[in-house]
Amino acid sequence: MEPTPFADKPTLYGELVTLRPIRADDADAIDAIIRDDGEVARLTGSVHSSTEKPAGMPLEKLRELYGAWAVADDRLVLAVIDNTTDELVGEVVLNNWDEGNESCGFRTLIGAAGRGRGLGTEATRLIVEHGLTKMGMHRITLEVYDFNPRARRVYEKVGFVYEGTGREALRFDDEWIDVHFMAILAR
Repeated sequence: MEPTPFADKPTLYGELVTLRPIRADDADAIDAIIRDDGEVARLTGSVHSSTEKPAGMPLEKLRELYGAWAVADDRLVLAVIDNTTDELVGEVVLNNWDEGNESCGFRTLIGAAGRGRGLGTEATRLIVEHGLTKMGMHRITLEVYDFNPRARRVYEKVGFVYEGTGREALRFDDEWIDVHFMAILAR
């Protein structure tokens, strides 16, 4: 069986961040980001109210999951390392590969320590450029909730284009939140 484009686990270097392959022991930092930063759970749609805590999994299970992702050929998960502090501030992911259409999905998680300084923008740009050039993707898609305009601006800066809205896709604090679909093409 031919390896998928996700089999290669590169390290990508930028001015602000380094993206390196995720490791099992990165689960500890990711768990802390999710647990300590309520914004992450809300902006990713992982909770349905301001008071709800994210349903975390036991740390040992999370380490197993990240260990599996480190070698998985169905996704590329890269840790986002702040070049100034050498601290893991999040992750970027290419997944949901559609071989016939040369496309995949994108998601990201950036904790408070990585926000407001361009790290998320550079991390997104690095992995998307890698996907479109080195991996040969034709199209990369993502979803962003209406209450996350900061992320949407990042995606637009990188070249993602709005394609449509999923109306009332998430119930949060007894309100319905729309989800926006965006994509970037290789050309």
